Amino acid sequence: MGQPDQFAKRTFAEETERITGGAVTWQDPPEIGLVKVQSDGLLLVRHPDRIGELPAPWPEARMHEEVLVELKMPGDHLDFPAVERALLRRQARQVQRAEESARGWSGQEPLWLVAPHVPDWLRAQRALAAIGPACYRVEPSSFPFLWIAANDLPLRDELVPFLVARSGRALDEFARWVAPRMPLAWVLGMVRFTAMSATVREELLWWVGKGEDPEVKAREREILQALLGANPDVQQKLVEQGRVSEARTALRTVLAHRQLSLGPEEDARIEGCAELDVLERWHERAITAATAAEALR
Repeated sequence: MGQPDQFAKRTFAEETERITGGAVTWQDPPEIGLVKVQSDGLLLVRHPDRIGELPAPWPEARMHEEVLVELKMPGDHLDFPAVERALLRRQARQVQRAEESARGWSGQEPLWLVAPHVPDWLRAQRALAAIGPACYRVEPSSFPFLWIAANDLPLRDELVPFLVARSGRALDEFARWVAPRMPLAWVLGMVRFTAMSATVREELLWWVGKGEDPEVKAREREILQALLGANPDVQQKLVEQGRVSEARTALRTVLAHRQLSLGPEEDARIEGCAELDVLERWHERAITAATAAEALR
């Protein structure tokens, strides 16, 4: 399981109990004795009477003791074999519960499959009955089978665990919306592990960095130090980027001091150059060049 999947599972684990007021909790499922067959997680329904007023799909869990959840993050396969494997894991859990139950359990294990969208092949092969915005009951099925299309879910605090499976523009929209609502550590995890666009990632990092709360700043430094300690390559890259940025600033300072104005093309060349030796060569030329264009030859 990749890091985006782990982040999604952690969000379910941390947010489900808060959102439902303790009515539903998350549990990592046990391994099933079929070499290794393990789903992404289980929603354990403790107080079904407390989730009836929550947005779909939560009320669908009221008639069950547990719900098996399969998470399909952006980039994961959503083809027929991938869904069949999810159904296999659901069936394995069904057998496991039947064998382990001291009360002679004979129910049907429900499956909620959370993915960015509903694939076309599924629409062609199955009937999808809407039970709420972007939540569909897959039919025919001998057990409760829900497909939750994260990209089309409404942006609501109660749906954050499902919304982390969004992709593309829908993920960018969610990221901007959710950042002010969640703790800093969670936001940084979202920035690190989800496939949002580079523009939104930079926007959120800027937003995180502009806060003035000393406690938030301290936590931010701790997280950054931990990330750099675990990723020396990233630390080296940041050092190199810092030197490049300093070289750009030094070059612009010399050009401004000598009153050598930059045209749009020259300005773009400086901003787009990430090679330290080139920037240093331009800096040396700028000391004696007659024009900015001559300095940047």
